[in-house]
Amino acid sequence: MTLEEQLRTILPDQPAGKEALIPLLQQVQGALGYVPEDAVDLLSEKTGVPASEVFGVLTFYAQFRLVPQGRNVIRVCRGTACYVRGGSAVRRALEKTLGIQPGETTEDMEYSLETVACIGACALAPTMTINDQVYGQMSAKKAEEIFAADEGGHDD
Repeated sequence: MTLEEQLRTILPDQPAGKEALIPLLQQVQGALGYVPEDAVDLLSEKTGVPASEVFGVLTFYAQFRLVPQGRNVIRVCRGTACYVRGGSAVRRALEKTLGIQPGETTEDMEYSLETVACIGACALAPTMTINDQVYGQMSAKKAEEIFAADEGGHDD
């Protein structure tokens, strides 16, 4: 099934108004795991919102992704507590170990790496999460060890 065919099964047949744009973006992402750029024109057609505005909404809200995510999403905190306790060293170790930068996904679609403003576990700084699992008091070495011990995938 082509992407356009997939989108047409996700989106309603009847036109929708501007107020439906965010719910429609959420439907597309819910079904596909991301909102492909090719969906912008179709969403524009469905809502009557210019394609440039659809793209603006898509890129403004952090909840929407333009590229598929890996099965396991790693989030490294860059908040103050984590930063002063070595969070950037943890991030660099993950970049080296996984071979990707924040905002990227490994070629095998296993891992996506992100940085976030705060995980909410400042007492455990520096922190990271893999899916819903929080890892506290991290170091570059601990980050490398997690992935050395996890050769077969993580899947929490």
